[in-house]
Amino acid sequence: MTTTDHHIEFPPSAAGSGNAATMSFQERQKVTAQADPARVDLLATAVLTAVHDIVRRHEVSYAEYDALKAWMIQVGEDGEWPLFLDVWVEHAVEEVANAAREGSKGSIEGPYYVPGAPSLGAEGALPMREDEQGTPLLFHGLVRNVGGDPLPGATVDIWHADNDGYYAQFAPGIPEWNLRGVFITGPDGSFSIRTIQPAPYQIPTDGSCGALIRAAGWHAWRPAHLHLKVSAPGHLPVTTQLYFAGGEHVNSDIAQATKPELILSPVAVDSGAEVRYDFVLDPQ
Repeated sequence: MTTTDHHIEFPPSAAGSGNAATMSFQERQKVTAQADPARVDLLATAVLTAVHDIVRRHEVSYAEYDALKAWMIQVGEDGEWPLFLDVWVEHAVEEVANAAREGSKGSIEGPYYVPGAPSLGAEGALPMREDEQGTPLLFHGLVRNVGGDPLPGATVDIWHADNDGYYAQFAPGIPEWNLRGVFITGPDGSFSIRTIQPAPYQIPTDGSCGALIRAAGWHAWRPAHLHLKVSAPGHLPVTTQLYFAGGEHVNSDIAQATKPELILSPVAVDSGAEVRYDFVLDPQ
């Protein structure tokens, strides 16, 4: 990730970003349903059995075990468990959770969602700085049901990184709701959003997740993407990400969250770029 001096006074750290993500997640999880002991037993036993199998099959040494233990402790100290789980685990959970959907494909939420973004009507511009960098993007479309009927009053909650790969509320020097907003579809189910096209970015690499990436010889890049939560009364909400055709890392996303159905193909216009994408919601 690069840093533009007039955007950010100093680079955000993995620990700073990770702790913010941890606090945001914990705030949203204050009220939780009681776990079913039978499911806890089933899943915990399955995870531990898989770990035991890996240890035996690959003859894990005590030095490797101690390195893993130290790394896991450091992940907690860095506040990076949300980042680790969202990057390397969430895509599989999302696939299972949405396997039966007929409508729009889902994708991972990631660690940087914040509820309560400003409500901006059926059309408008996301909050942004006067000198916001990036190609202007007009993103518009419809929200409809699986039968093709438009859904007026549907909610389109959108957020994304800036041109330097940073998210508001998870990096210093960025206004609180920068590039975050909620749109409510009009009578015809339409929405129209003016924003900027985000850039690819690296996940934070100066903490524990970065140590794993370097040790394994992986890359740390996510392709440019828009995050969205789309919902309407009487319908199943969908959380997804939309990517850009031909963009870097679309075929090698570290989070393994891209899908062919989620690729946008913007067209160039005088003001920058324009793209349409319609969302289809399943009935509850």
